[in-house]
This record gives sequence, structure tokens and C-alpha cells, in this order.
Amino acid sequence: MAEPTRLRHGPVVPQVEGALRDMLREGRWEPGERLPNEVMLAAELGVGRSSVREAVRLLARDGLLDVRHGSGTFVTRTQPEPEQTGQAEQTGQAGTAGELDLRHLLRRARLLEVYEVRRALEVEAARLAARRTRPEDIARLTADLKRRQEAAGAGPAAFVDADLEFHRTVVELSGNAVLLGLFTSVLPVLREALVEMVTYETGLPDLSCAHADLLDALARGDATAAIAATTRHLEAVMALVDPISPAGEGAR
Repeated sequence: MAEPTRLRHGPVVPQVEGALRDMLREGRWEPGERLPNEVMLAAELGVGRSSVREAVRLLARDGLLDVRHGSGTFVTRTQPEPEQTGQAEQTGQAGTAGELDLRHLLRRARLLEVYEVRRALEVEAARLAARRTRPEDIARLTADLKRRQEAAGAGPAAFVDADLEFHRTVVELSGNAVLLGLFTSVLPVLREALVEMVTYETGLPDLSCAHADLLDALARGDATAAIAATTRHLEAVMALVDPISPAGEGAR
């Protein structure tokens, strides 16, 4: 096994992604070749499997890798498409920084769109759920919220999964099958955007209180408070990713 790669202090996933990009660029694996499994890569890089998994997902999104469930991860190509790197090749380090800034802006723009959809769906779901939630449903939501809290230090993907399970339960308790169907249909896009947000964004607000307030409002059957807690939770993130949006202006 190769000597473990030394990572710097700081966010782990971007460093793992960069290390794997370097390995691909240096020709460690040829197109069509299968990568070592997560356990082997994590051991070589000295990181957790979840960090490797997220880095592989990002490389797959850029078309460098092909994740075939049940078969493994295969190299598609060792360099990004020319349009992805042309500017960086021409301008050197400045180009690389510009590309990173562009990716950051695009990620935030996409995240804002995702949260606009969440607001459209979840605010109404909270209102309906406050009218229809039963005592046994509160026990289920309490368990979901506890799992969310416990997953806070378990890595971006695990935390996002636990968070979305809580919110999906709220939408389910709205009793509106169409609303639940819409929410379920956007879950894959929502999950991907949230994992990227938790991985890359700094200064994310602690929304534990907003989640607890939503649970309390549903337990009391208070639709107004449920709407307020949901709106506060969603717009806190919207204000972060787009400070000049109405949510951002209201937060200042």
C-alpha cells in the first residue's frame, strides 16, 4: 500500500478530492480501471470513509469517475473536459482561484433555488401538520430529532440524511399525498445540495432551536408557530447564501 498522504488542517473533503484529482492526473489509474474500494482509499489518505465517498461523488459529478453500484468506481477520464479547465490553464494559479470562486457562486445559486422550493413546500406542510399531528406522531418526530442531534458529528452525509428524515416526517404528517409526492421527488437534488452545503460552507447557523420550536408548535397544534419556526429555519440559510435576497435583508 502507498504511504499515507499527508493532509493539511482544514476541511477534509476538498483535500481528499484534490488528492484523488492529482492521482488521476498523474496516471495512477487508467481510464476504465477500477479504483480501490473506500476502505483502502480511506486508509491510504488517513481519513474516514464518508470523506472518501463525498470526494468520489464530486469527481463523478465532474465526469472523472463512474460509480457503478455493486461493481465499484471506475475511471472515466483523468482530466476534466477542456471547457472546465481552459481558463485555469491559461491563467495559472489565478485561473484556478477564479474557477473555485465560480464553483462557489454556482453552488450557492443552486442552493438558493433548492431552499426556495423547500420554503414553498415545507411552510404549507408545517401548517397542515399542526392541524393533523397526533400524540403518537410527536413521539416519532421526537425520535427523528434526537437522531438528527446525534448525527451532528457523524459527517455531512449522515447528518443531512437524519435532518431530511425529520423534515420528511413533517411533510408526511401534513396528510397531503400530493405535497409528500412533490417533496419526495426533489429529495435527491435536495440531499446533494445540502451535503455540499454542510461540506463546504462556513458559518452555518445552528438551527437546533428552530427544529425544537417546530416540534413544540406541532405538539401544541399551533399552526402559526409552526409556520414561523419553519420560515425562520429556512430563511436563516437563505440569508447566508444570498445576503441581498429578501431573507437576507430581513436578517440584518
